[in-house]
Amino acid sequence: MTSTQPPAPPFALTLFGGVGLRGPASDLDGLLVNAKAVGLLAFLAVPSVGRYVRRDTLTALLWPELDQTRARTALRKTVHVIRRAIGADALLSRGDEELAVAPEVVWCDAAAFTAAADAGFLLAALQLFHGELMPGFHLSECLEFDQWLEQERASARERASAVAWALAQRFENDEQHSDAAGMARKSVRYSWSDERALRRALRMLDRLGDRAGALRLYDEFARRLAAELEAEPSPETVELAAQLRGSSAR
Repeated sequence: MTSTQPPAPPFALTLFGGVGLRGPASDLDGLLVNAKAVGLLAFLAVPSVGRYVRRDTLTALLWPELDQTRARTALRKTVHVIRRAIGADALLSRGDEELAVAPEVVWCDAAAFTAAADAGFLLAALQLFHGELMPGFHLSECLEFDQWLEQERASARERASAVAWALAQRFENDEQHSDAAGMARKSVRYSWSDERALRRALRMLDRLGDRAGALRLYDEFARRLAAELEAEPSPETVELAAQLRGSSAR
């Protein structure tokens, strides 16, 4: 007996490195210019497609400036816009109070990334992580939505960093030194302000015999920290870099 894979959802919502939507419909670009529709789809799809969310939660996030009656009307209109663009079955209703994205209709890279990483499919997860979650996306007057999005961005960066570090350790154990060094660098760049991640990567690169690469990574980190946060590395990190420089000079 052979098993068959279920068919792939017809629509793909991509949120890493920019917002995109692909599928068998003629006016997807028109949907993407509707910021509230994009925000609604993203909130329903991250961190997992198929998760039901109460309508009052959605109205509070996306239309906080409106009273409940007008906010509910705005939500209904936005749901209609989405269903008209990608199909009536794209958004599921449970009773009158809950909505979800239909996983049979819409695939989302951010949700797939989280599922793959949490299931231990590390390489598959990193292949999905193509940059910041919804870079530059912002909804005016929607403070709670923007706070949620920033939290999800941080969570995605931290998860990608953890996945890359786990792969670095796996490659080091298998004596695949070049791959281990590459993943160690990625683990830092995905969560670049995490000095703990930096120090463990520096130590690994040193173990792998790449002190020059370790020092370049430290210098890159220090420059970015100064440029973006007007800060300096911690004394512990500075001391580690000094030890590496001393070892390299000998």
